[in-house]
Amino acid sequence: MDPQDESRETRLKRLHMRSWRRGIKEMDLVLGRFSDDRLAALTAGELDLYEALLHENDQDMLRWITGQDPVPAQYDALFAQIAEHARTHGTSGA
Repeated sequence: MDPQDESRETRLKRLHMRSWRRGIKEMDLVLGRFSDDRLAALTAGELDLYEALLHENDQDMLRWITGQDPVPAQYDALFAQIAEHARTHGTSGA
C-alpha cells in the first residue's frame, strides 16, 4: 500500500508498534511510553518527523536521551518532548 493512502489510524498503530519494538529495551520504554501517551496528539508534520526518528539507530538515540551526544537539529524539538516525557513518566518497569 502507498503510504499516502494509509489512514491516520493505521499510521498511528504502525508507529505505535514500531515504538515498542526497538532494538534495545531502554528505547522500547522511552519511545513506547511516549507513543502510548502522546502519539495521537502529534500533528501530521510531527508524525512525519517521528517516523523519520524511528529510522535512527537505537544506540544513537540512547546517547541523545542520556545527553552523551547532541540531538541532531532536525529532531531537537521533538526529542525534547520525548526526553521530558521520559523524565516525568519514568522508564522503570514495563
